[in-house]
Amino acid sequence: MTRTRILTASLVALLGATACEGFKEAMTAHVDVVARAGSQELTVKRMAELLGPTDVPLRADAVRTVAQLWVNYQLLAHASATGDTLATPENADLGMWSAIAQLRTRKYYEDVSKSWPAADPATYEQAYNDGALLAAAHILLTKQPEGLAPAVNDSIRKEAEKIAATVTSATFAAVAKARSQDPGSKDKGGDYGVFAPGYMVAEFDKGILSVPPGGISKVVETQFGYHIIRRHTWDEIKDQFAQQYGDVAKQKADSAFFDGLEKAANVQVKPGAARLVKAIAEDIDAYRADRTVIATARSGNLDAARMSRWMAAFPPQSQMRQQVVQAPDSVIPMFVLNVMRNELLLRAADEAKVGLDSAQHAEIRQAFYGGVMGAMNRLNIAPAQLADSGSDAAARERLAASRIEDYMSAMIKNQIEYVDVAEQIVLVLRDKFESRVVPAGIDRVLAEATKVRAAADSARAATQPPSAVPMGPPASAPSTPPQP
Repeated sequence: MTRTRILTASLVALLGATACEGFKEAMTAHVDVVARAGSQELTVKRMAELLGPTDVPLRADAVRTVAQLWVNYQLLAHASATGDTLATPENADLGMWSAIAQLRTRKYYEDVSKSWPAADPATYEQAYNDGALLAAAHILLTKQPEGLAPAVNDSIRKEAEKIAATVTSATFAAVAKARSQDPGSKDKGGDYGVFAPGYMVAEFDKGILSVPPGGISKVVETQFGYHIIRRHTWDEIKDQFAQQYGDVAKQKADSAFFDGLEKAANVQVKPGAARLVKAIAEDIDAYRADRTVIATARSGNLDAARMSRWMAAFPPQSQMRQQVVQAPDSVIPMFVLNVMRNELLLRAADEAKVGLDSAQHAEIRQAFYGGVMGAMNRLNIAPAQLADSGSDAAARERLAASRIEDYMSAMIKNQIEYVDVAEQIVLVLRDKFESRVVPAGIDRVLAEATKVRAAADSARAATQPPSAVPMGPPASAPSTPPQP
């Protein structure tokens, strides 16, 4: 995430981007605590005082997000104060698991796809005749909306029928330029080139296939109007066809490969998965240790904890979590299948022992190390920045925690730039150190922050200067009505 100011709008956007890993239930929170990170506690009172006077929306998701940010910062401060910059290959590989997985599965896929047979050019013409790809030009006469002008539409259709009865392959382009009402194609003689079936509306595709290559259709009616369609001959489009058909053949092989993976694994999405997946998207932290099964497969199940890790791996700009929450329940099983497809591909790469070379590993690990030090330095809690506290670890930890508290206060008030602790770092921090956000504490924060905000609003209203324009008494009604 790029540097930004935490305004209300940016915080709302952050609600779909904040993610973390390694949730542990080992700690018991007091009723007045909303979050814990190592030895530090964020009290309900402290958080209410932070949020109350600001424009941050007083909603559970917003409070939870701020609490999670506090946890991220305090855990990073704790690591730095104890001299731990997370700079080990094990930490880097854990944090960068999704990047490593992506590289490994891509390498595996590229290796497998090399064995797929290439399309045979000798079969291209027959494939075109069979409708594997379509190519056509058309003349369109647009019609009025249905029910508004049936007589007018009858007249337009009759005109289209006259054109269809007289136009030939030799005159088609000229007639299209003169008569077609499709602004996207008329200047090209009505030509749409080569395209896949389904790219146009179904009636249009059907009209193309109603005639052989080189033929001209009868009038075809669609929602757009009345079309006269000429299907291109093979010689006219063979070069375009060859360019596109290789991609089509590859897509078919790709689909067959993944269908085979899923069939062999016997993937089954559990009933009720939609509700659980949406809940994970709303609060990843609450499910990172949840072993509830979402989908089954012969090679291993997909549970809520694993789904939370995949969900956190999506880049914030994709807004995937928000889309999942807002999606109809009926489409969630397909989302689960897509995640399971990633799992199956990764497991196949494991079986094939596909790994990264040393240069790739070094680059990924260096990116992780640089991200950790960058966040520490920007928060003013890097080990060198804590050196003035002396050699005592407890003193360094107090100083680091204090700086995070000061930073949180300034950030919430828009007085300082927002510092992102990337998901890759959060994953390692949550795995190494104890932390928790307390659901009951969030409810208490909302109640207390609402009181603080109301008091702050009242105080601001009381200090507002009186209006510069004196208001006189309301005018009395005239004793007689005004005359025109």
